[in-house]
Amino acid sequence: MSQAFTVEAEPREDFGKNAARRTRAAGRIPGIVYGGGGPVIPISLDPIGIREILHSESGHNSIFTLQVRGKAPARAMVRDWQSEPIRGGLLHVDLVRIALDTKLRLKVAIHVTGEPKGVKVDGGIFEFMLREVEVECLPDDIPEGITADVSGLALGQNLRVSDLTISPKVKVLTEASRVVAHVVALKAEEEKPAEAVEGAPAEPEVIRKGKAEDEDAEAEGGDKKEKSEKKDKK
Repeated sequence: MSQAFTVEAEPREDFGKNAARRTRAAGRIPGIVYGGGGPVIPISLDPIGIREILHSESGHNSIFTLQVRGKAPARAMVRDWQSEPIRGGLLHVDLVRIALDTKLRLKVAIHVTGEPKGVKVDGGIFEFMLREVEVECLPDDIPEGITADVSGLALGQNLRVSDLTISPKVKVLTEASRVVAHVVALKAEEEKPAEAVEGAPAEPEVIRKGKAEDEDAEAEGGDKKEKSEKKDKK
């Protein structure tokens, strides 16, 4: 990990919603730390340090030193956090202690570089399908991210998990056949229906048939009337 962080925290003795509001009003946020064979400790801490960790290159996968007043320093990671829905300010954070000799399961972001050949030359569309993979490794071997160069990706080609370059110290748990990205062709426009002659919509066949039958019946009725008149004259 390229950055080293230290987070200082205070044990928290007041609990409940009102206590949490007072903690936030004082410019701090409530949280807890657990795991690593130690007890669960409610804490309060400065949100600035947590924001710096979350916005670093490793993000929530960063390992930092947690110093709780009155306790021995511990290595820790951010396990979960809550934010305000509108302003985005931190409301609560969960920290977990880690052991450097114990493997962790976590998700690592995928970053792509370059412009695919299938886009530049053939006019295709690049689609980024899978943005992170699940891995297992020791804490010191956690990658900050996985970078893939897609410059050689041609039209119709896929980049799969099995194509990613990852350290042999890191075991990838995501299925190797999963598609990370691909280049696809533009969808052809649907053919427009031919316009009717003279711009007028064609009459439905059933209507034409009905008119024809009416005309035949009218003509037949006229013939019968003419025959009847001739008979009366005789």
